Amino acid sequence: MFYVSKIFRNSPDRFRTPLQEKTYRALAELGLSFERVDTDEAITMEDCTAIDERLDMKMVKTLFLSNRQQTVFYLFITAGDKPFRSKDFSTALEVARVSFAPSELMEQMLGTKIGAATVFSALLETSRDVQIVFDNDVLKEEWYGCSDGTTTGYMKIKTKDILHKLLPYAKHTYKAISV
Repeated sequence: MFYVSKIFRNSPDRFRTPLQEKTYRALAELGLSFERVDTDEAITMEDCTAIDERLDMKMVKTLFLSNRQQTVFYLFITAGDKPFRSKDFSTALEVARVSFAPSELMEQMLGTKIGAATVFSALLETSRDVQIVFDNDVLKEEWYGCSDGTTTGYMKIKTKDILHKLLPYAKHTYKAISV
């Protein structure tokens, strides 16, 4: 059975990654409330079902994409249960076809490994060249469920706080598309 802890409303006692530490420090600085859980390692959206139930929200799916030349990068945030179609994404953004960026670049630019891609990577200087793109379906939700920068920590936070407080604090803008 997939382990999901009780709900916490404070930072973890110890941080597993520099991004996770940066995430909770930013939330504290901004005075943003959240709920979080510790879990077994969650990699797939199926793993997230128990997390969704515990936190009473829907986990987003966060994809790290690039053009063929790996010179343009996107962090695409969509509904967890929505299939990803590269063609639809490219058409909506009016860009050349994209594919998944290599895991090495994900670790280098976003400070995470596969399964832990998160909007909180916007807090890292290495993410400056990554364009953040939201699916409009995510923006309609009151709650935003995502990784805290690890594959064993997940949180629920107000979507409006991500858009109007966290991203400006990180000096990042975003685009919204319908796919």
